[in-house]
Amino acid sequence: MSDQRKIGLHFTDYNQASYRIWAPYANTILLETVSGNYPLCATDKGFKEVHGIEISDGDAYSLVINGKTTADPASLYQPDGVEGPSMAFDPAKFKWSDGEWKGLSVSDLIIYELHTGTFTEEGTFDSIISRLEYLGELGINAIELMPVAQFPGKRNWGYDGVFPFAVHNSYGGPAGLQRLIDASHHHSIAVILDVVINHLGPEGNYIPLFGPFFTDKYLTPWGKAINFDDAWCDGVRLFYIENILMWLRDFHVDGIRLDAVHAVKDFSPSNIIKAITEQVAILNQTSHINHFIIGECDLNDTHYISSLNSGGYGLNATWCDEFHHALHSLATGEKAGYYSDFGTTGHLVKSFNEAFVYTGNWSEHRKKDFGTPTAGFAGYQFVVFSQNHDQVGNRMKGERLSSLVDFEMLKVIAGAVMFSPFTPLLFMGEEFAEIHPFLYFIDHSGKELIEMVREGRKKEFSAFFNAEEVPDPQSENTFMQSKLTWNDRTVSQQQMMEFYRELIDLRKSMSIWKNSERKHFSAKKFDGQKIIQLTREKGNELLVAILNFEDREIPVITCETHIRWQLLLNSSDPEWGGPGKPVDVSEPNIDVPPHTMLIIYSP
Repeated sequence: MSDQRKIGLHFTDYNQASYRIWAPYANTILLETVSGNYPLCATDKGFKEVHGIEISDGDAYSLVINGKTTADPASLYQPDGVEGPSMAFDPAKFKWSDGEWKGLSVSDLIIYELHTGTFTEEGTFDSIISRLEYLGELGINAIELMPVAQFPGKRNWGYDGVFPFAVHNSYGGPAGLQRLIDASHHHSIAVILDVVINHLGPEGNYIPLFGPFFTDKYLTPWGKAINFDDAWCDGVRLFYIENILMWLRDFHVDGIRLDAVHAVKDFSPSNIIKAITEQVAILNQTSHINHFIIGECDLNDTHYISSLNSGGYGLNATWCDEFHHALHSLATGEKAGYYSDFGTTGHLVKSFNEAFVYTGNWSEHRKKDFGTPTAGFAGYQFVVFSQNHDQVGNRMKGERLSSLVDFEMLKVIAGAVMFSPFTPLLFMGEEFAEIHPFLYFIDHSGKELIEMVREGRKKEFSAFFNAEEVPDPQSENTFMQSKLTWNDRTVSQQQMMEFYRELIDLRKSMSIWKNSERKHFSAKKFDGQKIIQLTREKGNELLVAILNFEDREIPVITCETHIRWQLLLNSSDPEWGGPGKPVDVSEPNIDVPPHTMLIIYSP
């Protein structure tokens, strides 16, 4: 594998560069710079290239394909947005100071998902740097950035990106991302980047001028699928593989979260997901840095996280939406839509024990047997959460759990995620019970497209709410409402943050807790009651969590009643803003207060 990009503008000297692009649709193609025009020559399989370009870092340039001027589809920087020219950027100019950093194991991750534009008031990479100390003190060791690839306008979730290699201009561009990653590593925090390879956004998308990047064979929820297995697919596959390798190699990104891999359509002998993980494995061998790939998948298919040696796709982990659904439905009582398949204590217990709730059994919502068994897979291979951008932002009013359940239940939910044998993920602000919503927002320029998005949102929620109540996704106010609260936090918000800090500290400091071997973990329910007991075992050590989802006190007989227990944590303690009823763990019967998590320990 080459140590330089095979696509786009590549500096070969101080002010000399070469350029290569896949453009089978180009009869003629020029690269225009301030120094002149450079015709590209055809090589093979649709690729065009030129060498000896006189250009400096920071110079503007464009392509002229079949007489039409456009930006570079492999541009690293679009300072004037999707409609402006590209700017030459040399990632090798950055002076990295993270040479001692070798990455983190997926099994050690405590992930914090954030949206760059709303995490801070400024909405930039540099402003995230100013909060790294805060995240480190909370116990976070990995931040997951929602997509930063160039999208239209200044505000967007990022999944409408149209320049996969370019870092969004209003966030700080590619140099800003490099500064953030370098600083994060100095705080012992890994950086995970959310990358979209299943579709491209509709506005500013000029990639189809260059070649058959899309196929008519399949459709995704967002339109035509990326062409990974149809005629001319080799150039498309290289384009996206090089994109992943660039983030890891040139920007020192630690891990990639691949968005909606179930919407990546590819029936070729070497699926594109597998092709990516194979190349990342080679990069890890040559760089001696532990890069990893996490997938978002709603198929409950362990083939994605099976090893390459066993014939799987080799993803290091997968998002586990069903843990969220089971937890959310039990805690809130919601049963609409896909929540109709969840809601009982048994559903959540099964997810604790098997990650997926549907492992080949009947799904009433889907009207079919669904999912695959998870035996033999480590706990860390499943990323779990109580909230994330999808589960909050795709609600009509973007309500967080802090608006749906009481303060005590929030702590039970937090404990459920952190005590699980899986990789925990927090969504920005949940650690202090943020009350601001996280709404869906856009900043498109075309009136027709804006109206299509507005009408689509109204239609989506028409069965539940008056259409006039749907927040306008184009409004800047919708975006501003979604920003986190950094000042004037309440006492209870501070107590919630301290509770999260304690949970994370216990998980990281106690080897019996952090162990993700599922054979040492078990969950059980008590008949007729919404209460769950979670048990971890290590030699003679026992660590037990009792989660009471009931709004009344429940007496529980703990396992091994002859053991002398220590109370490690009581979520109802006044220290965490609770009502403060004492709990005696010296007796076989423990009275567990309503909406409470207890953690007891026997060394």
